[in-house]
Formats: sequence, C-alpha cells, structure tokens
Amino acid sequence: MAPPQGQMRPGRQLAVLGFIFVVLYLLVFFAGGASGSWKDRLEPRLGLDLIGGTRVTLEATNSVDGKPPTADNLEEARQIIESRVNAFGVAEAEVVTEGNRNIVISLPGENRNLDDVGEAAELRFRKVLKAADGSGTAAAPPAATPTPSGAASPTPSGSAAPKVTPSGSAAPKATSSPSGGQGGMAPASPSATPSPAASASASPSAAAPSPSASAEPVPASIEQQRKAVEQKVGAAAWQAANGLQAPADLTADPSLADKLKPFGTLSPQEVAVLPAQMQFNVPTIGCAQLDQRPPASISDPKQQVVSCEDGASKYLLDQAKVLGTDVSDADAVLDQTNSWVVSLDFTGGGQGKWTALTREAFNNEGQACDATALGQDGKCRVAVVLDNEIVSSPEIQGVLTGNSQITGNFTQKDASTLAGQLRYGALPVTFEQQEAQNVTATLGASHLRAGLLAAGIGMLLVIIYAFFYYRLLGSVIFLSLILSALLVFGALVVLGRQIGFTLTLAGIAGMIVSLGVAADSFVIYFERLKDEIREGRSPRSAVPRAWIRARRTIISANAITLLSAVVLYVVSVGTVKGFAFALGLATVLDLVVVFLFRHPIMTMFARTRAFLSPRVSGLGRALPARTQQTQPRNPRAKEA
Repeated sequence: MAPPQGQMRPGRQLAVLGFIFVVLYLLVFFAGGASGSWKDRLEPRLGLDLIGGTRVTLEATNSVDGKPPTADNLEEARQIIESRVNAFGVAEAEVVTEGNRNIVISLPGENRNLDDVGEAAELRFRKVLKAADGSGTAAAPPAATPTPSGAASPTPSGSAAPKVTPSGSAAPKATSSPSGGQGGMAPASPSATPSPAASASASPSAAAPSPSASAEPVPASIEQQRKAVEQKVGAAAWQAANGLQAPADLTADPSLADKLKPFGTLSPQEVAVLPAQMQFNVPTIGCAQLDQRPPASISDPKQQVVSCEDGASKYLLDQAKVLGTDVSDADAVLDQTNSWVVSLDFTGGGQGKWTALTREAFNNEGQACDATALGQDGKCRVAVVLDNEIVSSPEIQGVLTGNSQITGNFTQKDASTLAGQLRYGALPVTFEQQEAQNVTATLGASHLRAGLLAAGIGMLLVIIYAFFYYRLLGSVIFLSLILSALLVFGALVVLGRQIGFTLTLAGIAGMIVSLGVAADSFVIYFERLKDEIREGRSPRSAVPRAWIRARRTIISANAITLLSAVVLYVVSVGTVKGFAFALGLATVLDLVVVFLFRHPIMTMFARTRAFLSPRVSGLGRALPARTQQTQPRNPRAKEA
C-alpha cells in the first residue's frame, strides 16, 4: 500500500546515501591513481608530522654584491615561494623565514624535489645582437650566417612558439594571425649601429654593442671584485681583453691565445663581475662558466648581457625590452602538435612593448643585429631568457600583435613548473640552496597514537552514555557516527590523490571537534522529539514535527561552524589551514548523514512497537507523561 500523500519515504534517502557510499569507495579503490594492494589503496596521504618529509633551507642573496635582502623583500619572497609550493596541492606545506636571510620549506614526503621553487623566475625578452662560439676553446668565431635557431613567421595559426627539438638544438618559431597574432615585447626604439666607439652614455634604447656599452657605474663591491680578477689574470691579459672590439680569432693570432688563457681559469662567480663585452669577446670564457654564474647575474634589464643557449652558442643580448612583469598570466597547455607549451597573456602595456620589439627585430632597426646573430631569413632573433638561461631564441619574421607561447622540449611537469613561476611572479630576492634533508616523524607518530587513544576513549564514553540515556535512540547515534567516519575517511583518501590534501595532527583535531557538532545535533533532535510527545502527540506523529523544528537549529549550528572553518582557512597558513579544511569537510559530511540517514531511520523506528516502549526507545518519561495526559477522566455519578 502506498504511503499517504506528503508522507516521507525513508527508503529513498537511504538509497541515495548508499549510492554516495558506492561511488565514493569506487573512487577510493579504482580511481585517482589508486594502486598497490587493497590496504595501500585505503591509506590517506599523511603529513610531515605523521610520516616525516623534506626540509630545504634557502639562503637569500642580493645579486653578486652579497648584501642581505630587506625584510619586506624577504617576506614577499616567502609568500611567492609558498604559492609555488602550494601548487603541489593542499599539502600542509610550511614556508617560514629564519633570520634575515633564510627561508625554510617543509613538505610532507621524503626526497621531494624542491629545486624549482627557489628559482628567481625572472623572465626577460632580449634581442640577440651577436653570436660567438661558447666552447671556451681557441676556436674561430662562427660563420657570418650560422644555421638559425628558429623562425617567427606570420601565419593564420596565431602563436609565437619558440621550440626546442629533441636533439637539443633550438628550433623555435613564432606565428601571428591576421586578427592580431600572438607574441609580446618592449617599445620599438631604434637601435644604434654597432660601433667600437659607442659612447658609454648611450641611451637605454641604444643597442650598439661596444666595449664601453656597459661601462656604467657599478657598486663598489663589484668594482673591487673586478680589480681582484684583474690581479688574478694579470695586467697583460686584462689589457688584451679590454682592447678587443669583437670576439678574438685565436687561430689568426696564437700569441693572443696565451694572453687570454688565464680567463679560462676564472670561476663562474669571478666571470659574473666582468663587463658584458669582455665576457663575450674573450673566447676562453665559455658557456661552462657562464651557465654557472650566480643567480641574478644578468637580471638588470637596462644592461646588455651575455648568455648561452644549449651550452654551445654564446650570445650578446640587448637590453630587456619586455619583462616578466609584462606577463599577466601563464598556463601549461597542449598545442596543436600535442606538445606541452607555456601560453603567455600580456598586460595592456606589455602587449604594446611586445609588438614594438617584434617590429624592431623584424626590420633590424639601426642594423643593431650583427650578421652572426641573424636567422636564416636575415631577421633578428629574440631570446627568451629565464634567470641566467636562454629558453629559446626564435627569428622574428613578422610584427606580432597578440599573445605568445613559449615552447620547447617540455614535459607536463616542466611546463607546469615554468607557468607557475611566471604566474606567481619573480622573486624579489635570489636564493641559493644551503641544506636539504629528510626529517622523521617519531614525535608526531607518538602524538598521533596518544591522540587517537584519547579520541577512542572519548568516543566510547559518548556511545556508552548515549545507550544509557537514549537506549534505542543511542543506536542511531552510534550508526550515524560510524557512517560519518566512513564518509570522511573515504573523502580524505580521494582528496589526497586529487588535490594533494594531507592529513596532519591538526586535521585530525579538526575532525574530532566536528564530532562535538554532530553530538549537539543529536541532542537537539531527540530533546525536541520528547517535547513534542509531552505536548500530547503520538511518537509516530511527533517524529516529523520534531524534525521540522529541529532542522532549522541543526542547519544554523552547522552553517556557523562551516563559516568559521572557511574564514579560518582563508586567513590562516600551514597546519592551521589543514585544521580548518578538515573541520569544514567533516561538518559538510555530517549534514549529509543528518538528512540522508538520521531522519529517515528515525521515521522507520517510529513505525515499530519498540519505539512506543519507554524502556526500549529511550524516550524516558515523555511517554508516561503523555499517557497520563491522554487518560479519560472518571465521570461523576449522577444523582438519582
């Protein structure tokens, strides 16, 4: 017989709850990277305090002068590094400052690779002015028209994509569509013609590579280091290097090779303090030294710099006309060839700079690009420089007026890492890794055992009291807590695989606190049920009425807890964020159990005979009180 219209169908809610359990545990056992034995698939992702992890100490420096960073710069760097680390997932990472130089990163899981998070990620777009051999041996300069490393041509596809072939040689290309294309760089100011006599006071837009082009005032500490390098190589070698107007051909002048030989013994730190023209013109300074220079050695956008591509070609690069700050967003995406690329979106001002730079490179304004630096079609190339390295150097074959793609021999991880570095911004401070170690969780494991023991004892006392006070209704409390625990556990396993959520002691504390909220909802519902029975209603009719009145209070209480968890998650960091996340998750799942199990099962109990018995149901004195109220009064005997 069908239930009357408007009457609840508890079987439907219980069926929905069962469906949720089936889907959740199918995900636990068979989806999201589940592997290993059945036991392994049931293991949640544990945090640093429970299973140990990796701790890395980064020491901050300020370019090559060694000055400590300001407190504001160090804090800004900490926030950027924290954003990069959190890109691994909600993993309870801790990023804190230590002293006035160090940042300490702690991440769950041993042997985690954190090499990339401390990189400056300073992006620069620089025009290639000259090219030379970077082997560091006594070889002649490259031919006047070398095999180009790439091309950028306007095509309907509309993408600027410097590309690196699997062999390691650069083969970039950039394309532009008629509707705007893709690409981006600095304003197009005409570059001066290269001349040995270029003035030291040349304007920032001048691209003339001359020995004195970078002879601008330098910090005293760098000048002192240059003098120390001059003494190390000797006056004869220094004078010979200073007199070079172009890369020396050592095969034509063997005596010059002997004079310049001491430069091949310099360390990367010593090479970094040399003028850019000297780094480029001295053939005994090779890419092995240039690639190992300290971070931020070529970060000044107003200076011409020297950098290498593929460890073999040495380039003299113009001032940076487009910077990483001109990039508004970066994403790792698959291109039409199913290769991973980094898509760049420029800011409004950055887009204009990119268009101007590609126009300048395409027209070779001022003949700034030497014949050795031109591509196969005789156009200038633009180097994409990340920190001290050239990612690629495409030949520009059209004026590009849209966004860009940086492509190379990227894996998904490489592209995502680079995109994250560019998205979260360049670090205002450069870092060197001082220490990396694995830490154990001996203390955390001991605390975990103590915490779980305390939680177990508390749960046992709650259940004993529930059965003593509510009797049959105590079984509803017990089953509800079991179902909530199973839902939370399954969600932890799935979220650990999907978003990297890591369970820590703080997270366990958040879930234990949520049990108190769940217990409050039981009390609210059951006491309201007793009130309805005392008012004269039957237990069967009192259940839905008590639910309607208690539901508002239960939702309000859980909403306040959930709101508190959200606010705490937004404003907190580290383990406190994990506490808030776990508290909010457990609160939401408790509401699911309230609506899909507790109320339906109470409706089913209300239809049983046991529910009408005060000794069995746990309604206690409510039923006897109702019985007394509903007993008929004895009629008075009428007088005859």
